[in-house]
Amino acid sequence: MASRGRRGGAPAREDELRRDEQAEQQAPAPPGPVLPPPPPVDYGVFMQGLVQAMQTQAHTQAALQAQLEAQERADVWWASLLCTQFEDGTVDVA
Repeated sequence: MASRGRRGGAPAREDELRRDEQAEQQAPAPPGPVLPPPPPVDYGVFMQGLVQAMQTQAHTQAALQAQLEAQERADVWWASLLCTQFEDGTVDVA
């Protein structure tokens, strides 16, 4: 045989095209230095922080709810001072 193709029957030009396509499909290397992997995570410490954050949120929510209720009571109290309804149905607005 006089053919000079590679083994497997694929000519050299097709092999080069395949290599070019594969090189295009690979993601480019990120610029800059390669960083070491992050240190292992201590999940006990992580969970303690998470619980503390949740407790803080619960306390904050309770304080805001108490503040809202106190404001509503104050509004009702001020309204009772400003508007007095008498037994005969008349209303005195101060």
